[in-house]
Amino acid sequence: MRFQIQRVRFGQLIAVAAITCLNGVSFAQVPDADTLFATKVRPLLAQKCFSCHGDDPEKLEGELDLTSMDKMMAGGKFGDPAITPGNAADSLLYQAVTWEDPDLQMPKKENDRLTDEQTWWIRDWIDQGASWPADDVIAAILESVEDAEGVLVQTSGGLSEDWDQRRYKPEDLWAYQPLQKSAVPKTQDGQSSNPIDGFITRRLQELDVEPAPPADRRTLIRRATYDLTGLPPSPEEVDAFVNDKASDDDAFEKLIDQLLASPHYGEKWGQHWLDVVRYADSSGFANDFVRGNAWRYRDYVIRSFNEDKPYDQFVREQIAGDEIDPNDPEKIVAAGFLRMGPWELTSMEVPKVARQKFLDDVTDIVGQTFLSHPVQCARCHDHKFDPIPTRDYYSLQAVFATTQLAERAAPFLDEENRSGFEERKYVQDQVKHHESILQGLYEKSIRGARKWYRENNLDDAQFEQIVKKVEKQGSITNRYERVRSQLRSGGVAEDQIPPRHVDFTPRDYGLERVSRKGLQRLKWELDSYKPFAYSVYNGLTPERKAVNSPIRMPKNRMQEGLLEQPAILSGGDPFSPGEEVSPGHLTMLSALGMPDDTTIPEDFDGRRSALANWIARPDNPITSRSMVNRIWQWHFGTAIAGNPNNFGAMGKKPTHPELLDWLASTFVEEGWSIKKMHRRIMLSQAYRRSSEHAHPELLAERDPDGMSYAVFKPRRLSSEEYRDSMLFASGELNPTLGGVPVRPEMNMEVALQPRQVMGTYAAPWQPSPLPEHRHRRTIYALKLRGLPDPFMEVFNSPNPDNSCEAREISTITPQVFGLLNSQQSYSRALAFAHRAISNTTTKNEAIDYIFRLALGREPDAKERKQCVKHWKEMSKRHKSIDLPNQTYPSEVTREAVDENTGVAFSFTEHMNVYEDFVPDLQPGDVDEVTRGLAEVCLVLFNSNEFAYVY
Repeated sequence: MRFQIQRVRFGQLIAVAAITCLNGVSFAQVPDADTLFATKVRPLLAQKCFSCHGDDPEKLEGELDLTSMDKMMAGGKFGDPAITPGNAADSLLYQAVTWEDPDLQMPKKENDRLTDEQTWWIRDWIDQGASWPADDVIAAILESVEDAEGVLVQTSGGLSEDWDQRRYKPEDLWAYQPLQKSAVPKTQDGQSSNPIDGFITRRLQELDVEPAPPADRRTLIRRATYDLTGLPPSPEEVDAFVNDKASDDDAFEKLIDQLLASPHYGEKWGQHWLDVVRYADSSGFANDFVRGNAWRYRDYVIRSFNEDKPYDQFVREQIAGDEIDPNDPEKIVAAGFLRMGPWELTSMEVPKVARQKFLDDVTDIVGQTFLSHPVQCARCHDHKFDPIPTRDYYSLQAVFATTQLAERAAPFLDEENRSGFEERKYVQDQVKHHESILQGLYEKSIRGARKWYRENNLDDAQFEQIVKKVEKQGSITNRYERVRSQLRSGGVAEDQIPPRHVDFTPRDYGLERVSRKGLQRLKWELDSYKPFAYSVYNGLTPERKAVNSPIRMPKNRMQEGLLEQPAILSGGDPFSPGEEVSPGHLTMLSALGMPDDTTIPEDFDGRRSALANWIARPDNPITSRSMVNRIWQWHFGTAIAGNPNNFGAMGKKPTHPELLDWLASTFVEEGWSIKKMHRRIMLSQAYRRSSEHAHPELLAERDPDGMSYAVFKPRRLSSEEYRDSMLFASGELNPTLGGVPVRPEMNMEVALQPRQVMGTYAAPWQPSPLPEHRHRRTIYALKLRGLPDPFMEVFNSPNPDNSCEAREISTITPQVFGLLNSQQSYSRALAFAHRAISNTTTKNEAIDYIFRLALGREPDAKERKQCVKHWKEMSKRHKSIDLPNQTYPSEVTREAVDENTGVAFSFTEHMNVYEDFVPDLQPGDVDEVTRGLAEVCLVLFNSNEFAYVY
């Protein structure tokens, strides 16, 4: 399908559009009926009515078809014509769309209800006689009529009648237009040292707003260090920058280069990307089992940012790395992007539905992530607001029709961190525990079966032979059921096969399920330590009814399974395929100037590579706009185009479109380098401004939306930054990069709460036994979809089920409890106080020490005096109270109901990690003076100066 764009020209007006007042009375000439029908009524009927009254003749609501005049006049099942030509007031169609009759309201949904102006179009058309001109007449009218909405999009081979004559406002199509690199505006003094400032200053001049002065060096280094590394600067780094004799420009440029070279840069910017792609270490839904090797994708992202991998290459590797080089483990890991969404296939799910959920998910996430377009709306119908027909959606989805899921063999890279693999023993201990339970239940079943044979005077010789054979096969799971199955396949009559689970109690049934399912779950956890990648491959779709263990890539991927034939699904229903489609991309871009010279093959291999190459083309305007828009947002807190995942009509339009295009063009010209883009943005005056304006009231009046960049908007630390900064201040932070996920301590009530996974209980959350593992950066913490860390959650860590284009910021009461009263924040404060006392000799020195580490500055005399006073008061109080050290459980008891008998039972889970657990510094390990200073440290952790970047 090819789009054709027609821009309607002034001076070709056939009729003057109706001008109506609030009561609907026309004061200007109404367009003739033909023109009104062609330009307004027909597109409106197609958009609002045809889905229920015409697209599918076999599913007409009320048997009413509105796709032609004859069918309108035939009426519905009651036989009344839909319209009375020349009399809108008596026409059922007009009565329905005005919602005058409570029993006759169309469209039915409030969100779809016609506006007053749209009802007037139908009224005037009917009153003029309700003409329905031929298609060639309609085409001629559309060719010549000036339309205020500006752009007419026509297609050949459209899916529905309305799509052939869709109109879009030009401003809604901004993202599809080719990049236009405008000349950089000159500032008033004729200088534009940084092109960004040329565009920003022009807007300031238009608003007649003076910018804030530059931020001081102490503020600037904290801002830049957090933005690029997610950590605060050390006191030594602050001193070096503040005292640098170089000019402000040169000193800051040198600082940026140092920060971009830091390995922690990749951790901070990797976290931004992981928000967008919905990274998590578990699958979500009812089967929230651990994705054992997903961590390798997380580390791939971090490495890519640290290496300043060209963004176009980054795109290609994530969409089609396994096609680009199937022998490169890095590329296989990169393709894990396609599997980051929540997904499950259990025996309770229809396999075809589960498969379609994956295809829908991967189609939409590719659109949102790389093209800033959510395309899900087009799954069921031609997109209402954007020029994305349903055919485009399913053509895009067809690219992934041969993409299958697997944990693929991928040898570990030398640069991948494999420390922490020793914790595999705790998983293996759980395996042994469940196997011993199943062994005991198996032996009980065998004893019961032998008893059953004796009681029924039956020969058990064949039974005993099969028992010996099965026991040699190794696996304990379902061993007794395998014995019964082999008896059956050996020709033994059903009435001579011992019953299932002889002599089992309700608790036995429950324990069998818990341990059998537990072993299935632990297979994924053990994959964390094996050289496999959470990835994909190309092949036939395997016939799989459930997923009970990690999926391996089959050797016969091209011989066994189903060859999916991509087709348009009616209403998105996988059981209602319609017209077949070929793999393709968004055709609108070609219609607006991007060369249509990309062919996506229909062979098994190469589809994703071709799509990735199309997305990463230098002349694809959406891709570069999308990424520079995200980079800008992650620096300034607000994107130039306010919805980074949605460049469509429903997204916010760019506030500085020429700047966005200039940045996107430069991004491509400079080799898609993200680090070069950082330097351009951060060296601008706009980035380096103070967050305080000399005339805030005037600024608020002239720039109410805060989009002039006259000041730098302060931002609160993210949840990860908050935790990492406390660990940094306390000296506990382990800066090691990469590796298997670690488990920080979590609120004990949450950690031990029962949670269903794989039809049984998930294991309780047990923190990593050693502090150096627990105190890694938060990006390395195990992220379970079904068990979010409450500290992270309360500070707006995003839900990984959905792509996060921008983190929400809330200020709510639970945050106070998390900072002042939680075990996590107090433990950090206690370690911080111990560190300060160990490195200083006087109280004043200790207060200066904690200020420099927490806030990047020394306290003034008043602050120092108040803090010392509070320290003394808290020390006195702590002398009179006894704070017990935290105790840790060795087991937890669960209550459950057996699904076989409906009888309740209980069982005990042993928490083996705590056998080797090394706790953090405890209150009982230090004196009252240290505990008193910890109270002061806690105050600093709760201060705005700690919590915000200015």
